[in-house]
Amino acid sequence: MNDKKKYVLVGSGGRAEFFYSAIATSFRDTSELLAFCDTNQTRMEYANRQLTDRYGYRRVATYKAEQFEEMIAKERPDAVIVTSVDRTHHTYIIRAMELGCDVVTEKPMTVDEKKCQDILDAVERTGRNVRVTFNYRYAPHHTKARELIEDGAIGKITSVHFEWLLNTQHGADYFRRWHRDKRNSGGLLVHKSTHHFDLVNFWIGSEPDTVFAFGDLLFYGKENAEQRGVTKFYDRATGNPNAKDDPFALPLDGNDNLKALYLDAEHEDGYQRDQSVFGDGISIEDTMGVLVRYKNNAILTYSLNAYLPWEGYRIAFNGTKGRIEMTIVEQSYVNSGGEKSEEGALKDRSITVFPMFAAPYEVDVEEGEGGHGGGDPVLLNDIFGVPAEDRFKRAANHIDGAKSILTGIAANRSIRTGQAVRVDELVKFR
Repeated sequence: MNDKKKYVLVGSGGRAEFFYSAIATSFRDTSELLAFCDTNQTRMEYANRQLTDRYGYRRVATYKAEQFEEMIAKERPDAVIVTSVDRTHHTYIIRAMELGCDVVTEKPMTVDEKKCQDILDAVERTGRNVRVTFNYRYAPHHTKARELIEDGAIGKITSVHFEWLLNTQHGADYFRRWHRDKRNSGGLLVHKSTHHFDLVNFWIGSEPDTVFAFGDLLFYGKENAEQRGVTKFYDRATGNPNAKDDPFALPLDGNDNLKALYLDAEHEDGYQRDQSVFGDGISIEDTMGVLVRYKNNAILTYSLNAYLPWEGYRIAFNGTKGRIEMTIVEQSYVNSGGEKSEEGALKDRSITVFPMFAAPYEVDVEEGEGGHGGGDPVLLNDIFGVPAEDRFKRAANHIDGAKSILTGIAANRSIRTGQAVRVDELVKFR
């Protein structure tokens, strides 16, 4: 009897390999991959080559996007893995549930409040399960922060200061790709910050109530470059002499993976992975500041900048009995441009507790292996393997997915209107 859980995967771009490689290697005994679905056949062929040549797995069936329902009917999967462009997540999440499947979706669950509401309603209507893959929850240092707070190390949390830095390699990459169009990604306050807002919800055991934000494009984009004296411009990096000496350029023909996954696939859909970060048409922000009041009355001050000299973040938790400071320096990474284990890999970290009436002390944290500070392997086992009992309940469902993106969605509305936004006015949880 074959009791493996059967999966199909929608969206075979850069993020897909994280999931299909896990099924093909560590979780063959518990999970099985049946098919890919994508708008681009070349990318699906690349994914199949990775499966067979790199991971020693069998080739799986391929279906174009318009054949999604046919795929479900023919392959009869238990669950659909969604790693498509963010703005399409809701389409596949909802239809998969309506066709009787559970869902594992990349973050962000979706990009705006209407699509979020549609997903919430579909879960209620179908009774199916949605998992959102918040790998940062599983990183040992993040779990340790949750443990310290839960065990009362600094009393009741009253405020959090959270500063996230994307450097000029990783941060710039969002301005080369489809993410640069806010309609596709919701901007970095949704696409990227969903991780961070989820962590705050997870750490302090609350959810956002009121959000106010500022945000702007102050570094990337053609106008900003012109003001700094840049005179050489280009639409894309590959094959363009003006990109030769630009440290922000990413020629696709210089990396075998990027070439096979994107440059060789362009003839099907015209998607250019190597657009200039100093071109026109960028509608997302690179400089953001957010103020959040939570339902337990804690206050968050948050900033995200996408063009800084180092990659990582600083967090301070203030409480009624003291303060916790955490500093994390991460390995920079370009999606699909290197080994997956490099994504979010730690270069340095520290956690210090400052009790109100005692000497500060450093907190030792077990080193985790794998990407995102050691969180990736634990998350993957939680999804595809045999999950261990988890005191901290790190597995995230559609409610967690919604409450993380709603902070960013509210922040986007606040940037547009100049007004504070009540999160409860965006969606209704039945």
